[in-house]
Amino acid sequence: MADAGPEPTDPGPMEPEPMEPGPDDDAAEPITALSLPGQLIIAVAVAAVAVAAAIHLSTAFLNVSPPNTVTKRHGAAIDDYIYPEFERVWKLFAPNPLQQNIAVQARAEIRTPDGGTATTGWRDLSAQDGAAIRHNPLPSHTQQNELRRAWELYVGSHDARERPQGMRGSLSEQYIRRIVMLRLGREEDGGAVERIQVRSATTAVAPPDWSDEKTDVRTVYRTLPWWTVTTDDLPEAKRR
Repeated sequence: MADAGPEPTDPGPMEPEPMEPGPDDDAAEPITALSLPGQLIIAVAVAAVAVAAAIHLSTAFLNVSPPNTVTKRHGAAIDDYIYPEFERVWKLFAPNPLQQNIAVQARAEIRTPDGGTATTGWRDLSAQDGAAIRHNPLPSHTQQNELRRAWELYVGSHDARERPQGMRGSLSEQYIRRIVMLRLGREEDGGAVERIQVRSATTAVAPPDWSDEKTDVRTVYRTLPWWTVTTDDLPEAKRR
């Protein structure tokens, strides 16, 4: 037989080839691998966020908690922080959820260019706010709360004969007039606004189709007296 030659030697286990560093290796480095200034910046940022979150949560808790020593001493500062940005409205929940749609409307008595007077139609200010909020991911607090809270303030500070109860009643009237004049402007329908009138239109929310509940869904109006417009009702004029 022919000689097959020497048998091949076993090379042994192969050593793994060194891997090239990937593009994400730097992102996996621990914070301790950063420079000292970088570590300080991150530590300060984390501490600032933690302190801000603690202050916000504590203030929100104190705002809704029963009266205590802290709220009695610092109640004004707590309210200044909470309102209006972090205001909470509980009317959505039991035991007395809001079951009405309330729209605030206004009209004006104007002085026409020929020297006569005319009355405009009713303008639905609440509907304007609703249109501005709808499909807007970041609506302003003015559009959401200003008119609604002003009307709630008026209702809560006047009796059934529209007589103001104390200073809050008088202030609520002035607040309503200023809001209306900001919406209408000095001129409306081609004439100068001399008087304004405000009303609310309240409509009960209809029950669902599967409910046997009977609800009167007719709109009920609460119409306020005519108010004469003064310089105090034109805040933009006072700044000039």
